[in-house]
Amino acid sequence: MEVTAWMSLHHAMNAKNDKRPFSKETLRRIARFARPHKRLLGAFLVLSVVLAVLAVATPVLAGRVVDAIVNKDERSTVVWLAVLIAFLALAEGGLGLVNRWLSARIGEGLILHLRTAVFDHVQRMPVAFFTRTRTGALVSRLNNDVIGAQRAFSDTLSGVVSNLVMLVLTFAVMVGISWQITLLALVLLPVFVLPARRMGTRLARLEREAAAHDAAMSTQMTERFSAPGATLVKLFGRPNRESAEFAARARRVHDIGVRTAMVQHVFITALTMVSALALALVYGLGGWFSLGGGLDAGAVVALALLLTRLYAPLTALASARVEVMSALVSFERVFEVLDLKPLVAEKPDAKVLPEGPVSVEFDGVTFAYPSADKVSLASLEEVANLDTRGGVDVLHDVSFRAEPGQMIALVGSSGAGKSTIAQLLPRLYDVDAGAIRLNGVDVRDLTFDSIRDTLGMVTQDGHLFHESIRANLLLARPEAGEDELWDVLRRARLADLIEGLPDGLDTIVGERGYRLSGGERQRLTIARLLLARQRVVILDEATAHLDSTSEAAVQEALAEALEGRTALVIAHRLSTVRAADQILVVEAGRVIERGTHDELLAAGGRYTALYRTQFDDEAPLEPVA
Repeated sequence: MEVTAWMSLHHAMNAKNDKRPFSKETLRRIARFARPHKRLLGAFLVLSVVLAVLAVATPVLAGRVVDAIVNKDERSTVVWLAVLIAFLALAEGGLGLVNRWLSARIGEGLILHLRTAVFDHVQRMPVAFFTRTRTGALVSRLNNDVIGAQRAFSDTLSGVVSNLVMLVLTFAVMVGISWQITLLALVLLPVFVLPARRMGTRLARLEREAAAHDAAMSTQMTERFSAPGATLVKLFGRPNRESAEFAARARRVHDIGVRTAMVQHVFITALTMVSALALALVYGLGGWFSLGGGLDAGAVVALALLLTRLYAPLTALASARVEVMSALVSFERVFEVLDLKPLVAEKPDAKVLPEGPVSVEFDGVTFAYPSADKVSLASLEEVANLDTRGGVDVLHDVSFRAEPGQMIALVGSSGAGKSTIAQLLPRLYDVDAGAIRLNGVDVRDLTFDSIRDTLGMVTQDGHLFHESIRANLLLARPEAGEDELWDVLRRARLADLIEGLPDGLDTIVGERGYRLSGGERQRLTIARLLLARQRVVILDEATAHLDSTSEAAVQEALAEALEGRTALVIAHRLSTVRAADQILVVEAGRVIERGTHDELLAAGGRYTALYRTQFDDEAPLEPVA
């Protein structure tokens, strides 16, 4: 009966008080996800029923053994009954293993299906989705909610079926043995269930508080233990205050743990006493009837054993609806992500860009960043309502053309729209009006793979994954050989550095590449670009935060990367774009000036003002040949 008490407590603690009605569409979508596993599900349910029958049969046979002993039957009868009980025990154990294997296959298969579906869908989301979404909330959908959905099949479904069958069979057998004792035993059921619900609710509240503190500690550790977070704390933080905050949360979790352990022990002790009372009732009344000749001794033993098989399914089924609703909530949270439509999608008849040099054309491009309600979910941003602001144009009728092999430079004030122009070219966003074309083909008519194979981009932060140098390079072209890796490293002016490292190409670069200097990170991203062999290169402030020595090394590597390629270069330092075939001055989302370096200086406009700001103190204002 102690096991029954633990089961009741578990169900009460884990039941979520969710009153939302069933959604037929959600059920249909769940059925579609379950369809690949229908054969396993069928076998799983059949075995659950068989196991329930075996669980009820054993107490009945035990009662028969007692009767055979009391009635002085043949010894062979007792032996055969014992053998049958042993056989049923072995069968129950073997079938239980098979049922557990089926449960694991179904549950893990569902997790695999759901996780890959969500992961693939999230990868198709626009960049705006990731700029708004909290990473932890999104990862939780792939972990907690997917596992919650999986339990609907591996635990809840089998539990409802087996418990229902066991309850009906047990009740029928007990009533057949003695309906009086069965009804009196059921009178104690509220004394068993109600404390479980009340104590379970209390424990669940403690568990949720502990989980909240654990999450807060996890967030604090994640932020403070990252390279930039640790640096920030050392520069501006208060280590003693950080330690005190963490210790306070950890101490509260400690206190909750002690309190939870004591409440659980009191609860189990109380329910064990209730169980003992129920058994005492069965033995007392059963013994009374047995001594009076109204009941066999074996029937009393069978009733006592069956009682343990009656309370467990009753308490489990009492929480079944809440468990089902909890599973549906998990499914709905997963489907909520899957229902968020990507704003940038590949056409079914998308084309592949032919080999050869590539021209780039912006034709009357107008663009506004989408509002939050179009690209995000309130639950993923952890806000009550999404921000509906948006739709204000940040680019206005932008037009220019870069012929194959030409360099187009974008200059202007911060926030003028230069990076937005760069992000539209590889379809990180789609234009609202106008068109962007590669060799005369609208990028919206090209396959994503074709765009990735054609366009390469280096940003100012030089992002790297927490993996080896080799893995970060092979991201561009997984099939590249060792000689090719060293070739691009030499061209990026990194070969000597990598050769001097103890692990060479297998050196781990650290989170976001923080084990490398800024210039080394940038040169490694340039090496990755060279390995990809893309025909159009986009450089977005690639040397913005480098010192003069690092910038010189990166500029040499960039010269390799740009050779023979069409290039779109965004630069704050005008000295890096003097040799551009055309310079576009962008302000407030519009191209207000265009021309070569000399032409723009001669015009005396905005470019001249920018140039004067940067170079007046260093050199006279003269056209550069």
